[in-house]
Amino acid sequence: QVELVESGGGLVQPGGSLRLSCAASGSIFSISAMGWYRQAPGKQRELVAIIISGGSTNYADSVKGRFTISRDNAKNTVYLQMNSLKPEDTAVYYCNFAVVTTYFSENDYWGQGTQVTVSS
Repeated sequence: QVELVESGGGLVQPGGSLRLSCAASGSIFSISAMGWYRQAPGKQRELVAIIISGGSTNYADSVKGRFTISRDNAKNTVYLQMNSLKPEDTAVYYCNFAVVTTYFSENDYWGQGTQVTVSS
């Protein structure tokens, strides 16, 4: 079993910053990709940013230049630094890991979600 625990969401004013964290624990052999997704009310879940094991990253156009994804492999943790936040960034943010378990099965795991609200 693998568990992902997120932290760092909250309420912030437009132009402010937040840092999200997501840590994985359990029967982990390796993690090939770590990503952040978000889902706003009435909208589909969308990819925000992803980082693969080699360190390459990819971002949604809407967050390029404002958000930065990073990972700490030793801690099985991914971070999302969000700067210059806008009201349209308001959503529930979910982390997603592509994990190879110690049983050598590969699965996607999701965090529980953390609310980010950008409002004055």
